Amino acid sequence: MAGRQSATRSAGDVLQQSIELAVAAEQLGLDGAYFRVHHYAQQLSSPFPLLAAVGARTNRIEIGTAVIDMRYENPFYMIEDAGAADLISNGRLQLGISRGSPEQVIDGWRHFGYLPSEGETDADMGRRHAEVFLDLLNGEGFAKPNPRPMFPNPPGLLRLEPHSPGLRDRIWWGSASNATAIWAAKLGVNMQSSTLKADESGEPFHVQQARQIRIFRDAWKEAGHSREPRVSVSRSIFALMNDRDHMYFGGDQNSDHVGVIDNMRAVFGRTYAAEPDVLVEQLKGDEAIAEADTLLLTVPNTLGVEYNAHVIESILRHVAPALGWR
Repeated sequence: MAGRQSATRSAGDVLQQSIELAVAAEQLGLDGAYFRVHHYAQQLSSPFPLLAAVGARTNRIEIGTAVIDMRYENPFYMIEDAGAADLISNGRLQLGISRGSPEQVIDGWRHFGYLPSEGETDADMGRRHAEVFLDLLNGEGFAKPNPRPMFPNPPGLLRLEPHSPGLRDRIWWGSASNATAIWAAKLGVNMQSSTLKADESGEPFHVQQARQIRIFRDAWKEAGHSREPRVSVSRSIFALMNDRDHMYFGGDQNSDHVGVIDNMRAVFGRTYAAEPDVLVEQLKGDEAIAEADTLLLTVPNTLGVEYNAHVIESILRHVAPALGWR
């Protein structure tokens, strides 16, 4: 929802500015643009048109989600959308999927026509949808062709089109626990770990998240996959460069906190907001950032393209070099 300081006054503003911010991020030298997906909210709910538009306007950066709630998805239709968006971007799609976050409404997926099978939870249903999606991404034929088709068919069983080779290796699972990290590793998908996770030891957030990453990589190795996985962590990091930065983020909480989300005791990671030299020292102590190979920076997109470009550039110029990030 647009607040008093918001530069996004309509759904059109949000979508158009998301595209423009991705273009600006590429020009600044950032490696990717990832979008959160939420239903029943005045946010981004339908990712594939946006991903395709960003893919058509950019040339280099990765384009992804963090995350698509698979409880709401038809895996078959999603294959067609994802394949098209990936081909438009020339193979730059990085799709983060998961069982989703707390909703705006009660059991919203029911209104989309999806119900858990007998004995399933909604989380189980989301994982089942994900497994079907991953299987379809292999591009194997499964549908019996019509003997009198509208168009000539290739021989054999038919697959969904368009097929984008290599997309299967660019799927990520958003994991909030050690158990789902192991599940993702066995499936052979990359892992995204966000700014919260299940509190499984009472230790600081970054320590628990670093352990989760090691558990994921150990399970990946045990599963015998032929490629190396990728792991991302998300952080809210703001370099305080001017009065406006101090106004927006100078008073942000700079410590972890614990709460209950979806009946799960969770630890929420801190916000990093300080002058660049202080940020560098603080971030050096973040064990999970050190364990991961990809860092996703959360940005306040409602504050407009120009301000968010400033936020990104401040990190790239004044923080990243001292930490060896690229």
